Parts: sequence; C-alpha cells; structure tokens
Amino acid sequence: MLLTPRPKAVRPRTVRVAVALLATATSATLLAASAPQPAPPLGIGDRLFPHLGNPGYDVLAYDIAFTYRGDNSKPLDALTKIDAQVTAPLERVNLDFAEGKVHSVEVNGVAADFDTSGEDLVITPHARVERGERMRIAVHHTSRTVGRKEATGWVRTADGLAMANQADAAHRVFPCNDHPADKAQFTFHVTAPKELTVVANGLPLASTRAGVPRTTGQDETTRTWAYRTEHPMATELAQVSIGRSAVPRRTGPHGLPVRDVVPSKDRAGLERWLKKTPGQIAWMENKVGRYPFETYGVLMADADTGFALETQTLSLFEKQLFTRPEFPEWYVDTIMVHELAHQWFGDSVSPRTWSDLWLNEGHATWYEALYGEEKSGRTLRARMREAYRHSDQWRATGGPPAAPKAPDPGRKISLFRPVVYDGSALVLYALRQVIGQPAFERLEREWVHVHHDGNATTADFVRLASQISGRNLHEFFEAWLYGAKTPPMPGHPQWKSAAPGTKLPARAGGGHAAAAHGDGVHGGRGHVHP
Repeated sequence: MLLTPRPKAVRPRTVRVAVALLATATSATLLAASAPQPAPPLGIGDRLFPHLGNPGYDVLAYDIAFTYRGDNSKPLDALTKIDAQVTAPLERVNLDFAEGKVHSVEVNGVAADFDTSGEDLVITPHARVERGERMRIAVHHTSRTVGRKEATGWVRTADGLAMANQADAAHRVFPCNDHPADKAQFTFHVTAPKELTVVANGLPLASTRAGVPRTTGQDETTRTWAYRTEHPMATELAQVSIGRSAVPRRTGPHGLPVRDVVPSKDRAGLERWLKKTPGQIAWMENKVGRYPFETYGVLMADADTGFALETQTLSLFEKQLFTRPEFPEWYVDTIMVHELAHQWFGDSVSPRTWSDLWLNEGHATWYEALYGEEKSGRTLRARMREAYRHSDQWRATGGPPAAPKAPDPGRKISLFRPVVYDGSALVLYALRQVIGQPAFERLEREWVHVHHDGNATTADFVRLASQISGRNLHEFFEAWLYGAKTPPMPGHPQWKSAAPGTKLPARAGGGHAAAAHGDGVHGGRGHVHP
C-alpha cells in the first residue's frame, strides 16, 4: 500500500507457510488429546505478526456472502464458506476472526462446536480431520463495521462501505486464514438495496433482484451481486465496495477490461484521472511484462482513510486525493502508479512473511519514482540521494529493510515505515548500480514471471539476482537489507547518510512514501501532503 491485480492461469502448488514457518511442536498441539484442553489461539509463527494465520490446512477457496441493509453503522449478515486442504491431522481448526458474532459452524456439512480464543475462532469438528482430506467449513456470522481507522477492515464511506484489510484486518470482516502466505480463490455474493452498486475483486458473475421484507411489512427490492477472482489472492487484498457508485468502463492493453468505481455525483469531475489508467498499465507492462490479472480499476472512496491500498484488481484511494488542489498532478499520478505496480509486486507475487514486505513497497516506490522521472522530470537519482541522507535514521527508527522492527503496540500498521518505502527502493537503486541496468531489468521481469500467483521471499530475490547477474550477491544484500547502517552507495561515494538524531530539513515534493509513512502521519500508510 501506500500503506500498497489474461488468460486464466494454473494455480501453483507452493508449500504453504502454514506448515513451513511453524515448528512441528505447534502442529502437535492440534492432535487428539486424551482429556479436554483449553482451546489456544494459534499462529504460523510470523516474526512480526505471530498470531496471524493458522497451521494444519491450506485454504483453496473462499465463498463469502454479505447482506447489507443500507446502514453502514450496523453489522452485515454473512456466510463464509471455506474449502481447504488438510496438511496435518486436526482435532480443532483455528480461523482468524474478530469483531463479528458467530451464529453457527459446519464442517463437511455437519454442525460443529466452536469457541473463541483471542482473535481466533476455534472449531471442533464432529470427528478429527486427517491429513490429505478436503475440509469444507461454513460459518454463519455477522460482519461489524467498526469504523476504527487504525483497525480498518470495513471502511465507512459517505454512501456505504469499502474494505481496507492490510495488514491484519481481513479477519475483522470474515473468518479466514489471515496471512498472505495462504492465497486462495475468492467468490463474493453481496445483497444490497437496489439503488446501490456493488463491485468486488475479479469479474462479475451475475446479479439478481429479490424481495426482502421490511420490518414495516412492506417489500424492499434488493439486488444480489456476485464476483469471482480468476487468480489466487491474499486475504489482505480483498475488496468489496457498496455505495451510490458509477462504474465507468474502458479498455486497457490487450483488451484488458478496466472498470473504475466512483461516487455517482462526482463521475464527470473525476474522468480526467480515470482515463489515465490504461496508459499507466501500458507503461508498467513495458517495464515488467503483461499485467497479471483479469481486470483492473481504481476505487475512489468518499472516506477519510489517510492511505491508498493495492486491493487486487481494484485499488482503493480516497476521493479527496483527486479533488484537493494542493496535490499536484505529478504527485497524484505517481500514487496511482504506486498502487498499480503493487498488482505485480505484492499482489501477484506476494510475500511469504511480513518481513519480506520490502519486496512489495520497495518495488512499488521504485516504479512510482521512475514514472515521476520519465513523465515529470523529477529525477530518480535526486530522490535516491535524498533517501540516502535519511536512510540511517530510518534504519534506526524502523530497522533495516528486510528485518523491520515490530509494529508499535496497538498500532499494527505502523509497520509501514519509511524504511520499507524509499529506504527499500534505495536498495534496488544500489543493486542497479552494481549489476547494471540491462541485468536489473531482466531481473524485474523474471521475478514477476517466475513467482506469479505465488509467494516469494527475500532469499528467493537474492538467489534470482545472483543467477541473472552471474555474480554472488549475498554479501551485497546482507549489508543493504540487514545492516544497521547504510552501506556506501556504489558509484556515488560522496553520498552521506545523516546520523540518527541529526535534524534534517523536511523533504519537499520528493514523493509520498518516504515523506511520512510510519512517522505517525495517517497511521503509517498512505498518501500525505507532498
């Protein structure tokens, strides 16, 4: 996020981090015991979010139904169906879920007992599920629109709702395995009053009208909308928009369907921004290859979020980003490209752990800055030199790029600090200096090709960079990704990084990411004043 989705592809069968990251002993806690034990909250052992995700299964698909009755302050009725492959014998099954009320649970068509533990929904099937089995879970629940900016999940807009689930808020909306390492197919069914429009990730399946009784006894006509993704998606990237929206459509490169979602009343005034998207997609394709998903568009929400977010195939933005006069056009353009770049870096190629976040944000910032250089004359070199000045301070505050410090207590999105934005783009700049531009560009294309629709790690990137460049880059990356201090910049020995505590002048127009992400401005994710 600035916190930051062709033909249908075969889903790669990667080994899920739900097994790989968790010690065998943790899985063993799920095995049958001779006496009842308290249901523990679990996680897959992510260093930064240890309680996210759950061991013992791989989610293949979600099918989620919401009923919205026109009041965004009230919970939605919901049914979440999960189709999963069991990877270890499970006496209990943990799902991440908070905020909503669970009415009933079924496992493989049979009612199951359930309880809560921390932010886990702990399900006890009627019989233990065994490794290799398919497991189908159905949870009838509510989905609360709590409206807390720090927590996110559902975001209340002026005319309805949208989603912002990064980093760990999808489980505030629906039960899930809430870690990007477990990607899955998604289908959404959303019933809403007929005057509202619903758009979600992926492509539409169908919509229907139905009579729903009012409490007064009169009939209220509603419409049910259905969407499905053609590619696996991380839970943090789910998006459902409900509101009085216009959905202008246009065609992108290679016939790609582009659909945007904007408040109906603002449709004409926002057109000058909307029409930029096909050209921006073509620009990104020229850099890294074919757009990786079935559709794209921007969602301009009438809401005060403080961030933009790369929800897959439908990036979320605040409407005011496009309407406030103090934001220059070049600045807004680069933010649009930042979220677009995430469709390759972060959405199609998702991080295996949250410590790999620099691969998402560093690349999105890189292409944001490169677009600014090519289209507005704001040189990448000048931006990187300015980032270098701040780099030691960012590392002291937030940790090195590939080993970021844990989020601040009670502010999980504070993980999105400057070091993962411009501080990580700086690593890519140094890499290009070392291996040369032709090898760097081959690496970028190969990276998104080899790992499309999957998950990848920092070690994977180091390995591929070494292979393509024909040189061992492990020492280079060790210093640049894990060092407490920024190494000398190759080719620019005169560049200096200020010591922690040194007062530096405020940056002026160097781009949104390093300017304020994680400094307490807008909660550490999103666009800010240039």
